[in-house]
Amino acid sequence: MKIVVSETNPELGYKAGKHAAELIRLAIAEKGFSNVILATGTSQFQTLNQLITEQGIDWSKVTMFHLDEYIGMEITHPASFRKYLNERFLANVPALKDAFLINGEEDAETETIRLDGLIFAHPIDVALVGVGENGHLAFNDPPADFDTEKPYLIVNLDEPCRRQQMNEGWFAALDDVPKQAISMSVRQIMKSKHIICSVPDQRKAVAVKNSLENEISNLFPASILQIHPDCTFYLDQASASSLSKSKI
Repeated sequence: MKIVVSETNPELGYKAGKHAAELIRLAIAEKGFSNVILATGTSQFQTLNQLITEQGIDWSKVTMFHLDEYIGMEITHPASFRKYLNERFLANVPALKDAFLINGEEDAETETIRLDGLIFAHPIDVALVGVGENGHLAFNDPPADFDTEKPYLIVNLDEPCRRQQMNEGWFAALDDVPKQAISMSVRQIMKSKHIICSVPDQRKAVAVKNSLENEISNLFPASILQIHPDCTFYLDQASASSLSKSKI
């Protein structure tokens, strides 16, 4: 595991986006295609902004998955992660080979089975992820399931997770935030060959410390990234502010 601390969020996003692009290009050069996972949310704005400006990526050879989506969420809702990726990513790059978005409007169990089959056939080269204020990885809130091999799960969202979504401006009130979602599982994320974890902002400082300095525990879901063979945390000064100096 590597830790890269930048002065600002834009600098963090620049470095993380450049790294992601390099890994995508490398996978295409080595085997002719690349399979990627993209995260959403405010923490990913700068990283995705950089990724879409990168030159030399043959997007027609890229297949994209994403991490999670609310159950029952219409694609027109401002908080829809399908809407986020369509508008912030897919509309700004040439057509991909495939983009497998989670449809939270379908029967959730049936949708997880569909996605399970798709991702089994597409081993992931690069996963772009973040860490929630409660330490979650995707929507795997604590205590996260570290054992299941099922790629996609129906999960319950805890109040800190739901409150974060409201505070970020995606919902007007806590009661508006859905209580369930479809999420990629922890073990599926860990199967990615490379993981780039972008975590800016002061409000994530405690979660970053718990993820990087605590023992690995499902009470701190992102702490499992400590044992991934090729994971890089991209932080800014604010999100790294609670780390011991030996980690920075």
